Amino acid sequence: MVRQTKEFLVKTKDREKKPDILMHDRDTKFSRAFTAACEKGGLRTNPLPVASPNLNGRCERLIQTLKHELLFKFILFGNRHLDYLIESFLVYYNGQRAHMERAHLPPLGTVPDEVDKPIRNRIEVRSYVGGLVKSFERKAA
Repeated sequence: MVRQTKEFLVKTKDREKKPDILMHDRDTKFSRAFTAACEKGGLRTNPLPVASPNLNGRCERLIQTLKHELLFKFILFGNRHLDYLIESFLVYYNGQRAHMERAHLPPLGTVPDEVDKPIRNRIEVRSYVGGLVKSFERKAA
């Protein structure tokens, strides 16, 4: 595990956005040597609380969403391309995409004022994630 951690840190050292925190469960493979290797590479470790299976499920759900809504629809041409796609998807996911848990509002958005019925010629189409996702929004008055 320590060797893999060192290889990961070497591969990510030239990235524009480097990882800051590594969250992990309390498996025995995440030893003190692992923590020391992470800290030496400038990466903080954050073990999950004991008996918290729901936290891992949320991470798995995000990974599944990334796979099905993004990665299965593109051919990747390297790590920079992957970083660009994931960054642009997360901007869309957190700022534009409707979420059922928030009454179909984006997580970082605010509750809009009441609106009148939209007029057809005042609808604007915006594309996100390289045209993969299209959004229909009302034009400003």
